[in-house]
Amino acid sequence: MDPDGLMLEEFTFTNNHEGIEGLTSKLTLADRVVMESTGSVWTNLYNHLDEKHIPVTLANPLKTKAIASAKIKSDKVDARILAHLLRSNLVAESYVPPKHLREIRTLIRHRVAIVKIRTMVKNEVHALIDQHGFTCPCSDMFGKGGLEWLRSLQLPALDRLILDNHLTHLESLNQQTERVDEEIHSEAVEDEDVRLLLSMTGLNVYSALLVKSEIGNITRFPHYKKLASWAGIAPSLHQSGSVEYHGSITKQGSRMLRWVMVEAARVAVNHDPRMRTFYERVKHRRGDQKAVVAVANKMLKIIWFMLTRREPYESRNEKRYQKKLNSITA
Repeated sequence: MDPDGLMLEEFTFTNNHEGIEGLTSKLTLADRVVMESTGSVWTNLYNHLDEKHIPVTLANPLKTKAIASAKIKSDKVDARILAHLLRSNLVAESYVPPKHLREIRTLIRHRVAIVKIRTMVKNEVHALIDQHGFTCPCSDMFGKGGLEWLRSLQLPALDRLILDNHLTHLESLNQQTERVDEEIHSEAVEDEDVRLLLSMTGLNVYSALLVKSEIGNITRFPHYKKLASWAGIAPSLHQSGSVEYHGSITKQGSRMLRWVMVEAARVAVNHDPRMRTFYERVKHRRGDQKAVVAVANKMLKIIWFMLTRREPYESRNEKRYQKKLNSITA
């Protein structure tokens, strides 16, 4: 489409190497491309165009109201509307981190996927053991002693086979997690932001690198409220005239950042007196879950100041902080 909105050419291409090569052969560095952020499908095309130095705008489908509210919706209609929005500079753009951060995100999300599978396998083992009425004598069924106990159980042949397969699967998943953790530690050593984030109670090496990879460059958030809003952890606001109503959190934005901050808040309320006091005050009025979310919101705001001012958390436990720093340099 030209700057005046005249359609010059319309065509389809397959989302594979040959199809993308066919697309890029039609483009020059003077052209601009707009595409919708649709799961992981956009990544291959975006990376290919980026390598060719062709400007790409990634549209946020939630904010592109013209597409979301269209009565007639198809790929052709969406593409035309996106082209019109791009030439008018009206595209609601999604943030695309630099390639290095995208690779770290992929690494961290791979670890999340492995841990989820490992949890599912452990639940299967628990169900099998409960089915036979056994009680593990060890505090950790999947520790060294617990695994020896599981291997010694006398079970029917079929259940023995299933349990052995689960244990073999767990061993493989543990090895995979260790290899990923080694890579995460090597990335964390080189990152100054991660070192600062480790001073925050509730964040370990893994969660600190996750926070960094999701936030990217802190300067893209001019105010701490912008960061909380982007994480979907800020209260929603409904306003009519002079009346304002604050509802539940928006849950729009980075799902991974929101998740890790809530997990970190759970740890912080048990080990950080400052966060514990704040948690108790909110819990008395709003209950446990909302109090934890409020702590996560507060922690994220503090993180904005830490990264903006390049200062560690002022209420840090110095001994715990040094221990975490030593873990990534060892």
